Amino acid sequence: MIPRVLVIAGSDSGGGAGIQADIKTVTMLGGHATTAITAITAQNTLGVQAVHAVPADMVVAQIDSVLADLGADAIKIGMIGSAETAQAVADALEGTGVPVVFDPVMIATSGATLADAKTIAAFARLMRMAAVVTPNLPELTALGGEAAVRALGPALLVKGGHGDGAIVEDRLIDADGGETVWTHPRVDTRHTHGTGCTLASGIATGLAAGLSLADATGRAIAYVQAALAAAPGLGAGHGPMGHALNAIPADRCRA
Repeated sequence: MIPRVLVIAGSDSGGGAGIQADIKTVTMLGGHATTAITAITAQNTLGVQAVHAVPADMVVAQIDSVLADLGADAIKIGMIGSAETAQAVADALEGTGVPVVFDPVMIATSGATLADAKTIAAFARLMRMAAVVTPNLPELTALGGEAAVRALGPALLVKGGHGDGAIVEDRLIDADGGETVWTHPRVDTRHTHGTGCTLASGIATGLAAGLSLADATGRAIAYVQAALAAAPGLGAGHGPMGHALNAIPADRCRA
């Protein structure tokens, strides 16, 4: 059966991050994406102009609808939208036994805030049920640092993209304290919108397909690197990556 990935996240009208990036990533890596949308955003490569949170009961209704029929082999959680939604999502996923990849989205690439202090405080319950948590460096600081996250039980992927230098280091610390490190040259591009969403969804797709966490993470990191290199250069700000990796041109597609 095709790997099934339920994505719980917000919509990005610019198509670079959020649900749109998640669906493209899951599809490109061989899975089937289903969704529970937590928020609708008006955003482009320059920033986030408006956010409309989806009511928590509607988010849960989407989750229940998907799980009751299509099921899921892994779940990716991105932008939550509110503390109420965080608690409602945790209630809905309790006892499912499905591996959860939690990307604690707080700040967009443009710098816009996507989670207030109350929402961030509610992340603890989601982190406790996650197989892995994937914060970038500023998000990790906001969560209290490595020790605070690891104390809640999940594996932790410390993403190095927000660090300095020509080499990026990503560190996966498993629940037992073992560590796997990936290093790679930094791709010189401003078109980095959606890297975190893409990486987390890539990991979830690997877990859904039965890969180990380390193998799923390594494949997802490689996919992000390839998508960065294939960025189409859209927009005046932080543009989207090239999720399709310069796929077959339309003029070669014939019925």
